[in-house]
Amino acid sequence: MSFSLIKSARRRVVGAKETLKALEKGEAKIVVAARDAENRVIQPVLDLSESRGVEVRYVEGMKELGKACGIKVGAAVAAITEL
Repeated sequence: MSFSLIKSARRRVVGAKETLKALEKGEAKIVVAARDAENRVIQPVLDLSESRGVEVRYVEGMKELGKACGIKVGAAVAAITEL
C-alpha cells in the first residue's frame, strides 16, 4: 500500500533531513518510515509528524523504500508532499 502510494506521488522528498524540512514548512502530507531504520535517525521525524498531525505509515525495509522512491540506496524515511 505505502509503496504504491510513494511511487505514484507527484512530489516526494527522501531522507530524514529533507523530510524534516518538508514537515517544518508544512508541505508533508504523509510520512513513510522504514521499520528497520535506526531509531535515532527517524525519531525526530516521527516526533515532528505527531506534533504537526501528519499521518505516518510504515514499510518493512529501507531498501524497498529507497527503491520505491527511485533511488539505488536504502531510505529511512520519505514524505509525500503532493499526491
